[in-house]
Formats: sequence, structure tokens, C-alpha cells
Amino acid sequence: MDFQGIHDHLRAIEAPGLTGFDEPRKPNPEVKKDPGRAGDPYVIVDAPLLPDFLMVCREDPRLAFEILVDLSAVDPSKDDENLWVVCSLLSLTHKHRLAIKSFLPKESPVMPTSTTVHRAAQWHERECAEMFGITFERHPDPRHMLLPDDWVGYPLRKDYEFPEEYHGISCT
Repeated sequence: MDFQGIHDHLRAIEAPGLTGFDEPRKPNPEVKKDPGRAGDPYVIVDAPLLPDFLMVCREDPRLAFEILVDLSAVDPSKDDENLWVVCSLLSLTHKHRLAIKSFLPKESPVMPTSTTVHRAAQWHERECAEMFGITFERHPDPRHMLLPDDWVGYPLRKDYEFPEEYHGISCT
């Protein structure tokens, strides 16, 4: 099934949290600074409903997205008020993929864990928590895995300012 077929099916079954989609587009030659949009088409899902959406994608026999390939986050710019949580799903049964994007406010980046649907989300969510400051409610193991427990801030946010030193060690 191609992206349009997947999106149409998700709309037909009223997948929880589905709010829209975006597809790549070529640049508009009349607008000099329009870069277009490259990359994969993706669906947009409300962050609080992402686990429910993932469950439907896994359990629906026409979709059968058995594998969570990736779950990460993006801080698009220092001035943007949202973080993006992005997921990639894969169906080995039907040999198709789906990209998903959810938006979280930087002021309060909290969403439910997806580990209840895909155990593979555990490590991905731990990384997002450390690097972007996203809290995944009911995550089974929220320990740090990349940074020391006393690290201050979230290094992959665009507004992050690296410290001069950490416990007497220069960071510059």
C-alpha cells in the first residue's frame, strides 16, 4: 500500500489522534526563498494519543506495522514553541512504511509512553528524555543512559547553552 492508501485507510477507520498529513513538494519558482519540502510523507498525530494510534497501526490487518523502527525528537528552531516527536513504522507483512509526527510544547513536553505498544520504544524514549527534556509518562525505566544524572539541560535543543565546565573538566 502506498502512503495515500495508508492515509485513506487510517481516516476510514478513524485512527485515534490522526489530525493531518504532509507530503513532499517541489519548490515554488515564484518564491525565491522557498526550498520546497523533501523527505517522506508523514501523518500528524496528537501526542497524547500516539500510543493508541500505534496500537491501531500494529493491530489492523491491512496495516500490520509490526516494527517501530525509530522514535526520536527534533527541535526545529530556537524560536519554535514546539518539539517534534517523530516515529517510523515498518510492516514486514505488507512491505510498507509510515512516518509519524507529533508536536509537543517546549514549555511542558509531556506525553504517554509508547512502550506499552512497542517495547523497542524504551531506549528511544530514554534518549529523547535526556536530549530534549521530554517526559514519557509511565515509562518503565526512565534512568539516564547517555548523560550523567546531574547533567543540567537538554543538549539537542536549539536554545541549549553548553556549560564552560563539568566537575572541573573543560567542555569547550
